[in-house]
Amino acid sequence: MKEVHPYISEGFGEDFVPANYDMSVIDHFEQVTDKDGAVMARRLAKEEGLFCGYSAGSCMQGLMQLKNKLKKDDLVVCIFHDHGSRYVGKIYNDQWMMERGFLDVKTFRDIVNGRGQKKLVTIQSDCTVGDAVLLMEKYHIENLPVIKEGSVVGSISESGLFSQMLHNGQDIKSRVVGDILEASYPVVAFDTPVERLSSLINKENGAVLAKDDSGDLHIVTKYDIIQSLGN
Repeated sequence: MKEVHPYISEGFGEDFVPANYDMSVIDHFEQVTDKDGAVMARRLAKEEGLFCGYSAGSCMQGLMQLKNKLKKDDLVVCIFHDHGSRYVGKIYNDQWMMERGFLDVKTFRDIVNGRGQKKLVTIQSDCTVGDAVLLMEKYHIENLPVIKEGSVVGSISESGLFSQMLHNGQDIKSRVVGDILEASYPVVAFDTPVERLSSLINKENGAVLAKDDSGDLHIVTKYDIIQSLGN
């Protein structure tokens, strides 16, 4: 192996060849990518409860790449020689991993792109609750951002309307949407990971909003997230 490649993996020693290194006793070199080493270290922590460092993950990944060359009775010694505490801010940090493309994480963008060119359904604040119900029935949705003079001023939801019916009687269809506004949905970045979206959606809040690169607003609901997890 005479080629030199840049790398960001840590724990493999300094960038020089030690004097006691004897290449003649090495039978084979196995290359492991920065991404595969980092991902394997996280797998060891998650699946085996072994909190190892970057080079230990690379060591295990190299072994996995060699598994088809091993025979049934071969004896393999794999040394996990470093601890994960040095890498809490790196390979065990989702943000660090995502910035380097090491995590295949679904985002708000992925959900929106996966459902095609569907336009956001909204309702004006001066419309009636009856109009809102008709929109929900027509598009089979439960959450509607409420718009006034081009800006989102709140929301209206199926669960919120049900609560209004319980407290104020069933005859609410003639009321103006602006009079029974629920809180606006949180607005996030278009590339927000699904895991983060899940933490923002709860019993009181059924959706999140984000603007795409063109400035158009999109919505993701709890059902969108559940559906994305199955894909």
